[in-house]
Order: sequence, then structure tokens, then C-alpha cells
Amino acid sequence: MKTLAVRLAPLALAAFLFGCAQAPPPAPPDTRAADEKAIRDIETEWVKAFAAKDMDKILAPYADDATVLLSNAPTMVGKDAIRAGMKDTVTDPKFSLDLKTVKVYVSKDDLAYSQGTYSVKTADPKTKKVTAETGRYVEVYKKQPDGSWKIVEDINSPEAPATPAK
Repeated sequence: MKTLAVRLAPLALAAFLFGCAQAPPPAPPDTRAADEKAIRDIETEWVKAFAAKDMDKILAPYADDATVLLSNAPTMVGKDAIRAGMKDTVTDPKFSLDLKTVKVYVSKDDLAYSQGTYSVKTADPKTKKVTAETGRYVEVYKKQPDGSWKIVEDINSPEAPATPAK
């Protein structure tokens, strides 16, 4: 009898431990489609903010420590630097911006990016002549603890140097 008990003890212990093991937590829901829509909506509203020349709304999509890399401009890091670097945008009566979001990719974690094309018109502060530039952009987004998305990297790449606007 003792031999049978010794043989069954490891099996009983394994059955007991297996029965007490907790199931892994369920995977979080896949919200990537909703997140993609949220990012597209952010960019739609952002263009409206630029059109209204509303600096607070222009800065709203940026994370506090965001980096902006624009053509022919120094790197801007943080909202204060971005505000200073874009001050001419809100005072330029000829400024206009159009974004065409071509692609949004949302990872399963907390990062996403958008990619598209832009066209911008600005007046040269000295000559007052209006120039136009077209190019491509990438916005890198990070999901915030409250579930919102903020731009952490804003990068543009002009197709060619700005030319006189038509």
C-alpha cells in the first residue's frame, strides 16, 4: 500500500498544482481601428486649427516633449520651442496648410504613425512674396495614459525647394 501511495503522491501534487493555477488574463481588446480613426480626426482638426491660426489648438496634438523637424528650420523640442518656432505661422496672413493623410499605422502597443503629403503657402517676411512648398510628412504618435494620442515626432520632407506661388 505504501508503494502505491508513494507512486501516486507526485501525480496528486501535479493535479493539485495544475488545478490551482490561474488562467492568464485575457488579451486587451484590439482598438487599432478606433485609434486609427482618432488619429485621422486629430489631423483633420489640426488643419482647421492652422487655418484659424489658433496657436493653442495647433499645439494641442503635441506631447509636452515633442520634437518638430521642419525644412529650413532649427529642431524644435517641447511645446515652448514649437510655439516660438511657429509664431510666424499665426501672424502670416498668407499662410495656409493642407495635409492629406495617406496611411495610419497603429501598433498593438502604444505607438502609431501617420504618413501623407502636405502643401503649404507662406509669405516671405522680407519680400512679402508668397511661396509654395509640397512634400511628405510623418507624425509619430504615442498613446497617453488617458487613452488620447499625442504627437511625439513631427517630420516633414519637401519634394523640392519652395517656389513662387501661383
